[in-house]
Amino acid sequence: MRIFNYSPRSVRVDGSEAKNAKYSIQNMKIPVYKPSLVGNEKKYVNECLDTTWISSRGDFVSKFETAFQNYVGGAHAVSVCNGTVALHLAMIALGVGKGDEVLVPSLTYIAPVNMILVCGATPVFIDSDPKTWCISPQDAKKKITKKTKAILAVHLYGHACNMPELKKLCANHDLWLIEDCAEAVGTKYDHQHVGSFGDVSTFSFFGNKTITTGEGGMVCSPKSEIRDKIYHLKTQAVSPSMEYYHDDVGFNYRMTNICAAIGLGQIEHIDQILLRKKQIAHWYNEELKGLPVSMHSEEKGTTHSFWMCSLLVDRAEQHDPLRVWLKDKGIETRPVFLPAHKMPYLNNNGSLPVAENISARGMNLPSYPALEHKDVKEIAGSVRKFFSR
Repeated sequence: MRIFNYSPRSVRVDGSEAKNAKYSIQNMKIPVYKPSLVGNEKKYVNECLDTTWISSRGDFVSKFETAFQNYVGGAHAVSVCNGTVALHLAMIALGVGKGDEVLVPSLTYIAPVNMILVCGATPVFIDSDPKTWCISPQDAKKKITKKTKAILAVHLYGHACNMPELKKLCANHDLWLIEDCAEAVGTKYDHQHVGSFGDVSTFSFFGNKTITTGEGGMVCSPKSEIRDKIYHLKTQAVSPSMEYYHDDVGFNYRMTNICAAIGLGQIEHIDQILLRKKQIAHWYNEELKGLPVSMHSEEKGTTHSFWMCSLLVDRAEQHDPLRVWLKDKGIETRPVFLPAHKMPYLNNNGSLPVAENISARGMNLPSYPALEHKDVKEIAGSVRKFFSR
């Protein structure tokens, strides 16, 4: 893999023209994402409205938790109001706090890093595996210290981390293993769903996720004592037997019945969504053949859920011009995450060459389930025209 010097992108084509109607997301011919709401979502939401159970109490909360728990593979599931608070609760439940270090990939959405800081712990940034783009077990092994409390593995863009190696590391060093599965509903390692390997796992159901509740999340754990603590803390740590008696610092992190109703409708047709997304990824691979780009692909032994179909341009200097070119054609893209260790408030001047390389060259293409073959042909055709100029 070629290594490039990292510098923050000077062209921010993902929002710098927000005041220009031509470039607003709403006016994009082909957006990066839109949810697939083709099942019972509306029916269930209307049932919430008809019964007036619209807040955090109602039958759909437990129904969604049970359905999701069964889908992931039996780990105790607790619904929450978003994926970020899911991470917060997961770390609190494991006792992560001041003086602890948590190993976390730098190439990730910022939420897991911020929640490590909120807990009072220190994030230790780990480089990426060049094939999966996920946390490198080899780099993680080098950075374990006496202060290390946990490894936080992020299954990036729908690809699974190397779970056997990470589990081995945690077992050998007596560490907690946290899985961030915000982007990985439907992702598997050796036919086992991610989120069922670690001590605790988190999921996000934001509007652009594989399944959505609008805003929402889930925390899962195979250990009932962790599940019980998470549930207790998300409900203001209120006593189950005495009204308005609280025995700890708690939070209002509950999911509403309306959100859970949408989630239940989504999980009922998750298999169709995932099948379509795999088809879309296949179309991209076929239509982009022969171009100086490479797709984020499924490694042997894994099941990629293709939350985002992502590509790398061969040369970093082509990245921003290609995104501008596609935007001018009405095709929205997203940059791959900027490495967290380069964020100004983290004051980390180290180098993680693989993460920086992927960030400099990577982008997410339109990936929503309603895309048709003709849409992918149009996107790929625009990419081909860019390189043939």
